[in-house]
Amino acid sequence: AEDGDWSPSESPRRLGSAAGLGSRNREDSWFKSLFVRKVDPRKDAHANLLTKNEESNLYKIQFHNVKPECLDAYNKLCEDVLPSIHADKYYPCELVGTWNTWYGEQDQAVHLWRYRGGYPALTEVMNKLRQNKEFTAYRKERGKMLLSRRNQLLLEFSFWNEPVPREGPNIYELRSYQLRPGTMIEWGNYWARAIGLRQHNREAVGGFFSQIGNLYMVHHLWAYKDLQSREDTRNAAWQEEGWHEVVYYTVPLIQHMDSRIMIPTKASPMQ
Repeated sequence: AEDGDWSPSESPRRLGSAAGLGSRNREDSWFKSLFVRKVDPRKDAHANLLTKNEESNLYKIQFHNVKPECLDAYNKLCEDVLPSIHADKYYPCELVGTWNTWYGEQDQAVHLWRYRGGYPALTEVMNKLRQNKEFTAYRKERGKMLLSRRNQLLLEFSFWNEPVPREGPNIYELRSYQLRPGTMIEWGNYWARAIGLRQHNREAVGGFFSQIGNLYMVHHLWAYKDLQSREDTRNAAWQEEGWHEVVYYTVPLIQHMDSRIMIPTKASPMQ
């Protein structure tokens, strides 16, 4: 599903030609998979089965749609404030990355924060920032520049890399998937085996799933040197044994998918 910029109705023909899976039985089973999902009953919460329990990291992703004429001023405002929060040990949070969307929604800023210690750390940061006059002024000034904003709280998949600072220059792709309710475990099972196929160029940055906000939402974050490197890397994945099966079986789990190409801002630890 990561590299499937095509609809589920096209997948049997395309995948059959790509991997020799054109038999009638395979097509029948594929179409049946659209309507019949077999999931073993579990008493565990999905989050406990999929995430890195021992680390208890919580992530927040923010999407800010900025007035076009204010984007430069918005970026400068963030550069003046966000790194100081990141560097101050008083706040148990880290700025993982901050970007402007290049292709996708225009005039958009995306921020990703990590809270080591989970929900208590998030609450502690929120309470402390309310007492921070500089941050209060930042929020007031920022509000004048925004058209809309939304956020999600996320957990990280246990089988993905933990996102760490990177030297640049890089472009980043955020691929977001709205899954069908009840299919998160299936998604995790396939990607736990597949992520090793997408590590050759260090392109895999982080994988997350939503806890608060849009539910059954998955975000995969990738890094590439440029758009041509992205194209070459994505095409090379189809030569890896097993990759076509990941696409074949995960496409029916998706209700909607979206891709953003993003450029790091000066304040981003990921360049």
